[in-house]
Amino acid sequence: LGVLHALASSPATAADALTLLHELQVLQVELDLQALELRESRVELESALRRQIALYDFQPAGCFTLDANRVLHELNQTGADLLGLARADALGLPLDAFICADSVHRLRSALSDLGAGAGTVSCRLTLRPKAGPERSVLAQVAADPAGPGYLANLMEAAEGQAPVVR
Repeated sequence: LGVLHALASSPATAADALTLLHELQVLQVELDLQALELRESRVELESALRRQIALYDFQPAGCFTLDANRVLHELNQTGADLLGLARADALGLPLDAFICADSVHRLRSALSDLGAGAGTVSCRLTLRPKAGPERSVLAQVAADPAGPGYLANLMEAAEGQAPVVR
């Protein structure tokens, strides 16, 4: 504003001051419009995110994000229910704590197969939830495209149902 005032004070530069003022006003309007568009985009994105979170929690399968040590970093509500814990209580725990010893070996083998280039690997696991009886689940695991860990889906298995291997 000081520069604008100095320009406007002199008759020789008053026209320049008006031109500069007009350019600043146009830029301000453009910035205001961009800010409005950004706010509207943010509202739309937040709404879409809430919907995706609701869909994630509504899945009939337990969805998990695991690190290389099979520690739980993310899970949906169905996954927490399968483990017999609140979601917050399950985070940071190893998935191994919720499956039988022979299933731990099958899960490790499936993860090794992923390291050998398989896209998705399936296996049957025996789940030992913190609350409730043991149950047989079909596990599908894949490399996490967003990082070095894994994505795992666990779905209760009907007797005689064979895992699908891809």
